[in-house]
Amino acid sequence: MRKQNSIILLIFLFMAGTLFAQSPIHQSAPNPLKPIGINLSLWKGISTQTTDSIGTTAFNLGFFSLQNNLTGLGINILGSNTSQDVRGIQLAGFSNNVGRRMQGIQLAGITNINKHGYQGLSVAGMVSINGNEGIGILASGLASIIGDNNRGITVSGLMNFIGDNNSGLQLTGIANITGNNYRGLTLSGLMNVAGGSSTGVQAGGLLNITGEDMRGLQLSGIGNVVGGKLRGVQIGLLNMVSYAKGVQIGLFNYYKEKFDGLQLGLFNANPHTRIQLLVSSGNTTKLNLGARFKNNSIYTILGVGAPYFDFNEKLSGAVFYRAGAELPLCKRLFVSGDLGYSHIETFRKDDANCPARLYSLQTRINLEYKLAGNTGLFVSGGYGWDRYYDHNATYDKGIIIEGGIVLFRYTAHRIQ
Repeated sequence: MRKQNSIILLIFLFMAGTLFAQSPIHQSAPNPLKPIGINLSLWKGISTQTTDSIGTTAFNLGFFSLQNNLTGLGINILGSNTSQDVRGIQLAGFSNNVGRRMQGIQLAGITNINKHGYQGLSVAGMVSINGNEGIGILASGLASIIGDNNRGITVSGLMNFIGDNNSGLQLTGIANITGNNYRGLTLSGLMNVAGGSSTGVQAGGLLNITGEDMRGLQLSGIGNVVGGKLRGVQIGLLNMVSYAKGVQIGLFNYYKEKFDGLQLGLFNANPHTRIQLLVSSGNTTKLNLGARFKNNSIYTILGVGAPYFDFNEKLSGAVFYRAGAELPLCKRLFVSGDLGYSHIETFRKDDANCPARLYSLQTRINLEYKLAGNTGLFVSGGYGWDRYYDHNATYDKGIIIEGGIVLFRYTAHRIQ
């Protein structure tokens, strides 16, 4: 009985849709009414409502449907192609294609295409494509492609491609790629790229790049780059900017033209940075090789040394980092002071009297005499504490004496 009632209802809807679609329009009336109907569709041309330039569908059910406007509810097993506008709910197993603008809710198993924008919620299993002037939430399993002047939330599994003058939130697994004048928050698993200027926050697992100016925060696992002017903060292992007014925090910070603010890093560089080679010998590590990065009176040193113990003992060595400041005493004579940290490898895993590795905290006062040309001589005196990593105790401590030669007094742009 229920089956018979369902068949009768389906036939009734089919006939009603046909009657609505074929209802006459009085062209002599000043404002002719648009035909509104029910579209039951098997395929293009096999439906209760034929497409025209003014018709509107209130309810659509089928396998694949082709219609002029949809104002209401549309459900299709395969797909729906609406020539003009959608206002309501549009559901399809594979794809929805709207010739102009979608307002409402749109769900598809594979792709949604809105050629002239959307307002509301659009979710696709693989790809979402939206034109200009969109407002709302656009989500896809693989990629979202958006034109200009969109506002809202864009979420995709892999990548977002967004045009100019957009704002809101971008969230993706691999990369966000935007044009000019983006305002908002961009989050990605790997990288964010803005071809022009941007305002807000770029947070990427590996890299953030803004081609022109940026106002806001760049936060990455590896690198941040701003091609123009930065007003804000960069936090990453490597930070690079042309001109900045703000803060850089990382292992290596670089600016090309001018920096007004604070650089916090192991190495801070610019085109006027002097990179020098230090070769020395001392009573801790016997032979040392280090690189000194010097900006005016502030410097940092990264180097290696070996052996840490005597030459006749087992192999040992250290990696060290020091930071300090220099003051001139006269034209060629300078005094400096620095604090340092050394990681020491003893390679004595089976030795009960000495651990496999230690760390050392050191302080030094240095006296440097600059010879003619590109060389100089220095001597250092200081004190160090060698400590255990695994418990709060001192392994050894004592006076540090070191001397050596300074080479290669060139600026960074000359040695590139």
